[in-house]
Amino acid sequence: MALGLGWCALAAGVAGIVLYFVRWPWELPVLAASGATYLMLGAVFGLLLFLLAKGWRSAAVAGVAVAVVLWTQLPFFVSDGRAATGPELRVLQSNLLVGAADLSAVAREVRERRVDVLTLQELTPDAAERLTAELADELPHHYLEPGSFAGGSGILSRYPLRDNVKYDGFWMANMSATVEHPQAGAVAVFVFHPPPPVVDFEVWGAEMRRIREILDGHTGPAVVGADFNATRDHSAFRDLIAGPFDDAAALAGAGPLPTYPTDKRWGPVLGIDHILVSGGTADEVSSVTIPRSDHRAIYATLRLND
Repeated sequence: MALGLGWCALAAGVAGIVLYFVRWPWELPVLAASGATYLMLGAVFGLLLFLLAKGWRSAAVAGVAVAVVLWTQLPFFVSDGRAATGPELRVLQSNLLVGAADLSAVAREVRERRVDVLTLQELTPDAAERLTAELADELPHHYLEPGSFAGGSGILSRYPLRDNVKYDGFWMANMSATVEHPQAGAVAVFVFHPPPPVVDFEVWGAEMRRIREILDGHTGPAVVGADFNATRDHSAFRDLIAGPFDDAAALAGAGPLPTYPTDKRWGPVLGIDHILVSGGTADEVSSVTIPRSDHRAIYATLRLND
């Protein structure tokens, strides 16, 4: 009995590994890859069951699978160990659920955490007006592209902004601006929000490739706040951190940070909101509950290179 259950669990683990590594051109396996890490846990359970049943050869097979799982997952729990001595930049990334999120809670997090840069998705005109008024003292500089439904995005900053850009060819507002940091100098800030693959798989894939082109073409210190609608298990997301950018959560060893959905009793289970950094590292990264949003926000204390 234990051997049979062990092989079923191991099969799930192997399926998770395959979903993780293969670059799927089809929608269904890409959607399934969102939760590949959960499937990979099957390899661990399989190994335990094989050991319990004293199925040593089966345990050896499962041990190989577990080693692969650990190779993919352990880096997210171990800090990169870089010395954090450069200028500090505190970033909060938040999806506002079509402006329905508790904006006072967002503003409170900005004040309490002394946030320097706030990146937003699903920013409506009303939410933009309310947030800029409420955060006029803390984040007086802003570049906003509010929109109807989920199309709007924005950047609010403690420091002056310049070189505002709204990128063409995206469904929603994908944008960037340059922050004039008093110690670090010019720091680019990007905001991205491709549509969920379940809404339009082809557009999601095309926009993720376009985002990689934008990021790969950038030089100098930079920060990304995004709802990529992609988890670490998606190769499309890992492509974004294969160049000059790193995942702040991985740099800090923050472990899994599920952010979506928070409006379901069983959520959140998927980490689709991210902060990336180029030309720096991360001291601290955590998720933050924002009432009435279906996403948790992501907060990061970054250190930029001297």
